[in-house]
Amino acid sequence: MRGKLSTILVTAILTALVLGVVASPAAAHQTKKVGAYTFVVGWGSEPAYSGLLNSVQLVLSKAATGKPVVNLGTSLSVTVVYGTLKLPMALIPTFDPDTGFGTPGDYRAWFFPTAAGNYTFHFVGKIGTQAVNQSFTSGPTTFSTVEDPMNVQFPAKAPTTAQISQRLDTVLPRLTSSVSTAPGSDGRTLGIVGIIVGTLGLIVGGIALVRARA
Repeated sequence: MRGKLSTILVTAILTALVLGVVASPAAAHQTKKVGAYTFVVGWGSEPAYSGLLNSVQLVLSKAATGKPVVNLGTSLSVTVVYGTLKLPMALIPTFDPDTGFGTPGDYRAWFFPTAAGNYTFHFVGKIGTQAVNQSFTSGPTTFSTVEDPMNVQFPAKAPTTAQISQRLDTVLPRLTSSVSTAPGSDGRTLGIVGIIVGTLGLIVGGIALVRARA
């Protein structure tokens, strides 16, 4: 478990370094008192860009004392909401009490936001005996809206894997239709199309893998 967590943390840090940004917990986060606790919520890396590894970040403390909550366990979870799409996720503590590694009260849920726009983080469950049902939505007064990385790419503009997939979804049906209706089309021609489609799929997968390792 610790090895897996360390790998995720290292990947997240490297992703932030690629962007030239190492965000702190206080940067562009929303703070809200929820019963006896204080929630500080935002992206783990801000600004947030589509197609790059990021995380829901929750810095949890007791409202009365400011003392971090380090024994949350699995009683609280977060659902990432984008439009009508929802992704339930577990919250993983970055703090290891055995080694002292990480930040007390800092919990994360890592994923790749693949579309630009506003996201909502919906926390539900319990902290001790207190029920929690709170939502935090990105925006100008809360935390970073996910941006298209092409806006900050220089000097060359590289499309995201989502943009490449959208283009393929548009082009491939036309290509298949043209070949199937062309005079003299046969199995060999269709086989060539299949090879082309497969090659394009490998290219998209390779780009996604490089981005994941960046």
